[in-house]
Amino acid sequence: MIKKIFYVLIAALVIIQFIRPKQNIAAGPFPADVSTKFAINDNVASILKTACYDCHSNNTTYPWYANVQPVNWWLTDHVNEGKKELNFSEFAGYTAKRQRKKFNEIMDEVKEGKMPLKSYTWMHGNAKLTEAQKNALYKWCEESIATLPPAEPSQQSDNNKSTPQ
Repeated sequence: MIKKIFYVLIAALVIIQFIRPKQNIAAGPFPADVSTKFAINDNVASILKTACYDCHSNNTTYPWYANVQPVNWWLTDHVNEGKKELNFSEFAGYTAKRQRKKFNEIMDEVKEGKMPLKSYTWMHGNAKLTEAQKNALYKWCEESIATLPPAEPSQQSDNNKSTPQ
């Protein structure tokens, strides 16, 4: 009986290898990319590429283990959720209000250690942010917010709460 269960499990693992979700790989350039509207220096561009873009852009660099099911299903869901929250490839197409909100959320999430996710940095050690990198991101976010049209009074009070100390 145990042998039959084992064979069924092996067969199921083999079969699911052929059920593959569409990968998040798109050829750029992206007309609404964040870099088309906001100045990004090389340091910040490198940080974004290393720590953010795999989950928050239209082009993911997949690790070798993404070829194994059901891991790929989990990664696909994770990337789709990340892009739904923030997509740097479409950022310039957001309203100014949403851009301001996202810049503040970036600062908050990084400051609180929520981003990049621990599950990501565990496998991508180079995505762990140093204090200097965090400060560079904060500065970039603040400078980018400064280029946006003035916020409505209620937004300005919200923004003041989000600025890292």
